[in-house]
Amino acid sequence: MNRVQATARTQARYDRLAPVYDLMGALMERTAQKWRRLLWEEVEGESILEVGGGTGKNMPFYPKGPRITAIDLSERMLQRARRRAARLGLEVELRQMDVQALDFPDKSFDIVVATFVFCSVPDPVLGLRELGRVVKPRGKILLLEHIRPECPWLGRLFDLLNPLVVRLFGFNINRRTLLSLAEAGLKLDFVKDLDRLGIFKLIGARPSA
Repeated sequence: MNRVQATARTQARYDRLAPVYDLMGALMERTAQKWRRLLWEEVEGESILEVGGGTGKNMPFYPKGPRITAIDLSERMLQRARRRAARLGLEVELRQMDVQALDFPDKSFDIVVATFVFCSVPDPVLGLRELGRVVKPRGKILLLEHIRPECPWLGRLFDLLNPLVVRLFGFNINRRTLLSLAEAGLKLDFVKDLDRLGIFKLIGARPSA
């Protein structure tokens, strides 16, 4: 399957899951909210891009004042995000867009944010390169991600379970996101483990040049 086909399948999957997406992640979200807060405490600047904004789970943590743009591949997810923004009284530009082909000029944003996104991007390296393209030279890229465990036996288990998880939920549990960042030409500023197994990480990166 090529990237175009994989992207279309991903979009269709999240369009289908949109009505139940928040319910599916409700238990995990109780913990994830703490991690989201940690990420948004790192955010500064006047122009912010959130990629893979989904149904708007990060919206309660948006800072007041900056210009915020949020994108998602799925229009049905964005419909729910628009309703959430209205309930919260937020001014945010919401656009349907593929992170692998961002429709923004180079060096457009002070900060680019993504939470639990690159587990489902068909070509994560391409998507990360796009983040590096649209962020300003002194800007930051902040990611909250789950990755393949470094523990050998647990990593192999995640590899075995991954096809089933992708079919059921649409995301991968064995992505090597830190390696993808390096391949995309981004420079790591920090990596913080958020759980004992090192699966969930808060990552700061920036363009290498």
